[in-house]
Amino acid sequence: MNEIIGRCPGTATGVGSMPGTDAREAARIVTGSLETLPYLPELPARGPGADMIGRTAGLLVDVFAQVEPSGWRIGDRPGRDTRRAHAWLREDLDALEEFTQGYEGALKVSAVGPWTLAAALQLRGGEAALADPGACRDLAASLAEGLRGHLAELRRRVPGARLVLQLDEPSLPAVLRGQVRTASGYRTHRAVDRAVAEGALRELAAVAREADGALVVHSCAPGVPFALLRRAGATGVSFDFSLLTEREDEALGEAVEAGTTLFAGVVPGVDGPLSDPAGSVMGVRTLWRRLGLSPATLAESVVVTPSCGLAGASPAYARSVLAHCVRAARSLADNPE
Repeated sequence: MNEIIGRCPGTATGVGSMPGTDAREAARIVTGSLETLPYLPELPARGPGADMIGRTAGLLVDVFAQVEPSGWRIGDRPGRDTRRAHAWLREDLDALEEFTQGYEGALKVSAVGPWTLAAALQLRGGEAALADPGACRDLAASLAEGLRGHLAELRRRVPGARLVLQLDEPSLPAVLRGQVRTASGYRTHRAVDRAVAEGALRELAAVAREADGALVVHSCAPGVPFALLRRAGATGVSFDFSLLTEREDEALGEAVEAGTTLFAGVVPGVDGPLSDPAGSVMGVRTLWRRLGLSPATLAESVVVTPSCGLAGASPAYARSVLAHCVRAARSLADNPE
């Protein structure tokens, strides 16, 4: 964790999205709740261009996308949807800048990763870009260039921040297993070679390092490829803790021993009763014992998060969840056994 947030055991953060449409309120809650790892909120309730795919499509360089009835589709020129995405992002950045005056520390910003983007963006014929290896390469290169500019803008607005780039890759496990369905729904796209997938992610890790930052990859799907992400240069992996199985134990143990930070999604992202903070991280302590890892490393190796984004939560629950994650993370630091 030192590479991501410095020597600060007992850290919590969010995943990315928040409920509502008020950028200032979202930034106020996030920066007020999370002292050591705040993040740039996403507000998909505002509509197309504020959603995760639309926001990232707006970051692309020389690649443009527009909303069709079937989803986001690559087009020839920037249009209304691109302009809307740019406007929402400017509003979000303005709000974040307002509430981070004088801030020095880690700051997380999210974008959709190249493989989830390729699975979601349609080519002109309606099929996913994932069907065309050349289109996948072009998307990854465009995303890398767009993120360079985005991180530079964040450094200008929050000069004291150490940037943490989070790539959202919920579709990555399905991409690797050949489980992404074609437009017809009758077939699936061929599995992407793991070396190819790793190479594209490695390029994005290099972009984060160029900005003196770190890379975290988030996937709230089953079967997160921990070893592949570590080889690709991710210094942190964010996941839904409830989806872990003992099949991941070896890869998790190797990742922790190699210095990878685990962003453990242990708190539900939708409204419901919350346990006591110590109870929320009981499973993490159990995992540590099962892996034979030293309890002394627990709080420095784990960041506590909700299980996924909070867009589907009520505003009151979203505030409560972030505060709950902070208390749960502190309980790991105070009592790692």
